[in-house]
Amino acid sequence: MCEQFCGTWKLVSSEKFDDYMKELGVGFATRKIGGVAKPNVIITCNGNAMTIRSESSFKTVEISFKLEEEFDETTADDRKVKSVVTLENGTLVHLQKWDGKETTIKRKIEDGKLVMECTMNNVTSTRIYEKA
Repeated sequence: MCEQFCGTWKLVSSEKFDDYMKELGVGFATRKIGGVAKPNVIITCNGNAMTIRSESSFKTVEISFKLEEEFDETTADDRKVKSVVTLENGTLVHLQKWDGKETTIKRKIEDGKLVMECTMNNVTSTRIYEKA
């Protein structure tokens, strides 16, 4: 079921990403770098095991996990979080928890594009990727 996400995706639009990073508690300098980075996202799957790799000229981060199994993750902004990714109605739902806080990253395919919605509290950023 996760095969639809597989491939290399390039960022084509981003809305409210700075607001989202601010809500996460990301510092000013890191937010400025994150705001101009145009990452490519490479997603591979093997059964219920997935790898999501985000590559930009500033930083590359990679997570490998099995659906519905909690794992330790170090985020691009160096937060140490407990994460779990589930597949719900064709949407990959990535929940990160740390220090009593949580954020949700939803990835879905719409019109052949990868749509990523990052939500913390009442702030949502939408980032759209096209197949590279």
